[in-house]
Amino acid sequence: MTKTNGSIGGVCRAALLGMTMMAAPGAVDAAVIGKNQPARSLTAERLTELPAAQRAAWAAYIKRSQAQMQTDKATLAAELPAGQTPPPPPEAGSGHMPLDKDAAWYGSAEARAIADTIVSFQTPAGGWSKNQDRTKPPRLKGQRYANNAEHMALDDSFDTPTDRFWTFVGTLDNGATTTEMRFLAKVQQQLPGKDGDAYRASILKGVHYLLAAQYPNGGWPQIYPIEGGFHDAVTFNDNAVAEAAMILEDVAEAKEGFDFAPPALRKTAGAASARAIRPILDAQVVVNGKKTVWPQQVDPLTLKPSSARDYEMRSLASAESTDILLFLMRQPNPTPEVKASVHAGVAWLKAHAVRDKAFTKVSDEEGRKLIDKPGAPVIWSRNYDIATGQPIFGDWGKTIHDDVNEISKGRRNGYSWYSSGPQKALDAYEQWAPSHP
Repeated sequence: MTKTNGSIGGVCRAALLGMTMMAAPGAVDAAVIGKNQPARSLTAERLTELPAAQRAAWAAYIKRSQAQMQTDKATLAAELPAGQTPPPPPEAGSGHMPLDKDAAWYGSAEARAIADTIVSFQTPAGGWSKNQDRTKPPRLKGQRYANNAEHMALDDSFDTPTDRFWTFVGTLDNGATTTEMRFLAKVQQQLPGKDGDAYRASILKGVHYLLAAQYPNGGWPQIYPIEGGFHDAVTFNDNAVAEAAMILEDVAEAKEGFDFAPPALRKTAGAASARAIRPILDAQVVVNGKKTVWPQQVDPLTLKPSSARDYEMRSLASAESTDILLFLMRQPNPTPEVKASVHAGVAWLKAHAVRDKAFTKVSDEEGRKLIDKPGAPVIWSRNYDIATGQPIFGDWGKTIHDDVNEISKGRRNGYSWYSSGPQKALDAYEQWAPSHP
């Protein structure tokens, strides 16, 4: 694979962030530092950017992805009833698949009804869509596997899909696919006989889905089969890569209700999980020769920072870096390279903590703002400028700002621009570091 680590010493800031720099003609525009630029899709035409020896594997991946999407669509089309087409599944919030119940509950009629709905919505490829209430009845014949697109307008938004009625048909976004698999694993543990066979078969199909979706370099896209745009990026957002790697690791080690998997598949799953370490290490951004942390997502071929939605720019991302660090610290026998990566990432988080501030509601009119609050718990900005290490914030219109209080109210209140989440990595590090100097 092409080894890239996002090193940026001496590179201009506009190129680093993938944005158009905007002049500040007056004080009123001083907070706008640039404009977000779209991520690049994974296409066969782009493979010339790779060394010749790597192109065949990527070409085969793209061809397999395209064939799988055709199969998925054809399978649904063959189900369509003669009468009216069933409506798409309604959008719902996350949840509805609890993973923290007493073990016996997963053998209940309630849990089995959820499991039946989960199995019914599994795509032909083996994955699941997101944002659906699994307590609802099973999928009807001809009913789509996924909701309508989140962004239905045909405009220049980075969220505009190629097909508004066929998107996220198999995804790791918002914990999809891995959550369904873990729920089914708990149910099948309570049904060791024939009653649990359908759930075990669905889990194994999910394992094969994750294996097929994994890129040749070991990362995972947000959506598979791939759809283009930022969905093709290797996605650390929502812990997608780490969750995929961890569930395959659990399959390999026969943990968490996956002990029924055949030995050969367990071995393959373990190898796939191990391969996920390489793109994580290579995607850690290096600034002036020093390792920092990770972006929310990286280009699949170059592993350099990539943008996502209109207000999600190329940046150093504290939340995603927290998830990655926790995953790396979970490794039982970390290599010197993994140890160095963890030490550097934690050091960066410690150096970029925001103290004596709070991101909190100030009034019904203003909503949340960043305010002075001496003694407040330590927080971190969601995104940091790669070159300067300073917090940055995105707004509608793809503008990038250096002050969260200057962006629009709706965008300011609709996103977790600051959080205390990275403290989890620092706490885990205190336990991990003494054994890994």
